[in-house]
Amino acid sequence: MEAGIQPHVTLNHIDLPLILEDEYGGWLSRKSVKDFVAFADVCFREFGDRVLHWTTFNEANLYALGGYDTGSSPPGRCSSPFRMINCSRGDSTYEPYLVAHHFLLAHASTVRLYWGKYKHGSVGINLLAFWFEPYTNTIQDVKATQRANDFYLGWFLNPLVNGDYPDIMKKNAGNRIPTFTKLESERIKGSFDFLGINHYTTLYIKDNPNDLETDTRDVYADMALICMYLLHDRKSQK
Repeated sequence: MEAGIQPHVTLNHIDLPLILEDEYGGWLSRKSVKDFVAFADVCFREFGDRVLHWTTFNEANLYALGGYDTGSSPPGRCSSPFRMINCSRGDSTYEPYLVAHHFLLAHASTVRLYWGKYKHGSVGINLLAFWFEPYTNTIQDVKATQRANDFYLGWFLNPLVNGDYPDIMKKNAGNRIPTFTKLESERIKGSFDFLGINHYTTLYIKDNPNDLETDTRDVYADMALICMYLLHDRKSQK
């Protein structure tokens, strides 16, 4: 700080105490929301005199997908045929939606706590963002590219800005995606001072409506598209 550098602290970077995983399943349980806010409260209290900028979750969307759909990141939960590793437990069809729901609730409650009790800096959330391009100029691929944005970014940004998930997500996921109460929607909407983005690459998107015809689907299948960056990785595991 003497050199004019301001610290920026991330409260959660794809990790959770093992004891909470063992006790109640970690982010699969709503209890995680309360415990995360309590943890954030301690951090704000103990380090708030030196830290003015806080991020609740790093790449929250990737955390939900990697940790609970493909199993490619902690806690390594997934189910066949969607897994990228040989997971010993998990259900890729609904767990990513459930934990993302809890992320949003925890984020919003943490922000409201900071604003009400500690407000002397800023707090926000970070997401992974690809730049999506239609594989062709057909209407189908253009619409599929919009779906990709809705699922990857709108999954979190739409609740944060408008108070609810994108309509296409609710339509394609059905009852596998949780719903917000009116009060939850109001608390989540606008709960950020900034929105952080990690960006690494551009991906090409091709429409793939056949994915919606399967009885068992994960988040990627609900998107109903082929993501060229993911094509080799996902197909090679099947």
